Amino acid sequence: MKYFYKLVTLVVIVTLLFTIMFASCSHEYDALEYAYQVSGPNRGELETVMEHYKDDSLKLAAAHFLIENMPGHVSYKNRKEIEQYYELALQLFRSDLSPKQQRDSLLYLSDNRFYGLNDNLIQDARIITADYLIYNIDKSFEVWENERWAKHLTFDEFCEYILPYKCVELQSFDCWRDTMRQIFWWNVAHMDYDDESYDSPFRAVNTIRSEVAWRVKPVGMYNRSGYPMRSASTLAHMTYGACADYVNLGVLTFRSYGIPVVIEETPSWGRYRAGHTWYTLLNDNGDMMRSEWDISSVPGSPFFPHQRIPKVYRQQYAINRERVAYHNNSVYQYPFSMFAHDVTDQYYKTTDVTVKLRNNVKLVEDYAYIATFRGNESYWTLIDYGVVKKGKVTFKNMGRNILYFTLGYDGKDLVPVSWPFIIQKDGSVEYIYTNYKNTGSVDVHRKYYSSENVVAMRKRILGGSIQASNSPDFSNIVTLYTIDSLTIPDKIPVNLDKPYRYWRYLSPDGSYGSIAELAFFNMDTVRMNGTPISSDEQNSANAGKAFDGDWLSNFETGSADGNWVGMDMGRPQSVSYVRLVPRGDDNDIHPGDEYELRYWDGNFWITHDISIARDNSLHYDGIPTGALIWLHNRSRGMDERPFRIKDGEIEWW
Repeated sequence: MKYFYKLVTLVVIVTLLFTIMFASCSHEYDALEYAYQVSGPNRGELETVMEHYKDDSLKLAAAHFLIENMPGHVSYKNRKEIEQYYELALQLFRSDLSPKQQRDSLLYLSDNRFYGLNDNLIQDARIITADYLIYNIDKSFEVWENERWAKHLTFDEFCEYILPYKCVELQSFDCWRDTMRQIFWWNVAHMDYDDESYDSPFRAVNTIRSEVAWRVKPVGMYNRSGYPMRSASTLAHMTYGACADYVNLGVLTFRSYGIPVVIEETPSWGRYRAGHTWYTLLNDNGDMMRSEWDISSVPGSPFFPHQRIPKVYRQQYAINRERVAYHNNSVYQYPFSMFAHDVTDQYYKTTDVTVKLRNNVKLVEDYAYIATFRGNESYWTLIDYGVVKKGKVTFKNMGRNILYFTLGYDGKDLVPVSWPFIIQKDGSVEYIYTNYKNTGSVDVHRKYYSSENVVAMRKRILGGSIQASNSPDFSNIVTLYTIDSLTIPDKIPVNLDKPYRYWRYLSPDGSYGSIAELAFFNMDTVRMNGTPISSDEQNSANAGKAFDGDWLSNFETGSADGNWVGMDMGRPQSVSYVRLVPRGDDNDIHPGDEYELRYWDGNFWITHDISIARDNSLHYDGIPTGALIWLHNRSRGMDERPFRIKDGEIEWW
């Protein structure tokens, strides 16, 4: 889905290049007149709206705001086809097919019957009707004036948080304000009155949010899913989607009740390959209350206290004129949103960093770009741009404790224009240089940093033991190995006095039996087969998850204590080694996978070694001191992060 959104954004920008050729940061133009020019033969519709409100100064100002910022907002040109697609989507959402089957069906329709709709977009100004604009303006004023949750808004806030006729690009011109209120009405209608919170926008959001989540029952799917849902009826019945989809649903519903919310996002986490979208509420006390996720989370809770975020952008209706200037003057033409406004410093401490460009780099434009590491699919994700002046470029408002790359366009490709650097927690900037004069060694156990959750899951094996018996009830048991450290070999040696038929891993109390993989090997290190058995007698298939070769499927039970999983060998067998993989994220070194160790030489990732993992760790010699290192799994997986060796320890970025 992320790929599709970016593709649509690119098409939007290409469209804009033929229309927004007027802009500068000086505002030395008539924005309203330009909007009329963009509208072409549809100009009369826009002028009708202005004429309609000529005797109502406030609504006239609202109409002026909508029209002058309309250039750049786009819709599908073939509206008949996209509406047919939405009709089919609604039929699928109401069918007995699983969400995955629905997703696959719509993806097939997108790629075949409705292929190319996103390649043919049109400016809203050229197709919107006066009736539709008037309807939306009147409806938005109605909730601003009558709903208790919008009373605190200034006119400027109202223009961004309630007034717009659309909340996201490609949204249908339908009566979404009425549709959402007709579907999600019950909780609001049955709110208990009190003298403390009844008028609170926060309470209203949480009341509506809980109903939307209960009715829709979101199922998260984050891979490509075809055309996104952009009509009110399909959004309200959507059975699957990414965070952005359910954020859109929430924002449309909240605004229909006059609750001021806005979409905010980051193009990339500081230490992850993807971005994230959420909604933010402007509460009546002036507090901007962020939801960590979509309608599944309550706004105002701690916002990802352990995450690192390079940029936060607020998606507004008003045009970002600086972005327009970039698209008019740049050669590279990266599809930065024309309606994104930087609010990073409203979230975190930030730093303005000035980078001196290398003298030997010749760029074909006066812009340079700042990026975070992406990994696997591509090397980086562009976050922002800066204007190059006298061989230097300044990037403003950058998140801290993050690794960055600086890039420029040489007419063919984006190329590095400086060494990578880290903006530290205190705002200082540290460049990462590769020292070829000295080399070192490193032992690597993972290709990705250990999150708080991974460490907590891993610790569940401490105190567990490997046991064997010739009794099916394990009455006469021998304990061959007890786990007292999280550093265990890939194949744990076990010393036997005789063969045993029944083998198991006994988990410690409080661990719920958590284990990702269990395997038994004979003297020749050949994996042995048998019948999976476990303490979970109610779910016979559960034991098989410990032997399926998938380190992301886990044996786990609903009770905390007394759990075990193992194998009936069919007859007494001599086992020489046992593999025990704790529950995790499958980013540990995986025996049998092919790994490529790379380091950054200032311009490219240089391959240092390619080898097959024989154990659950890899050892490398001859690595240049201070280098930024990337361990890439060539066999599978997606999550990978660069690291450097500092004071003998791996430091993940």
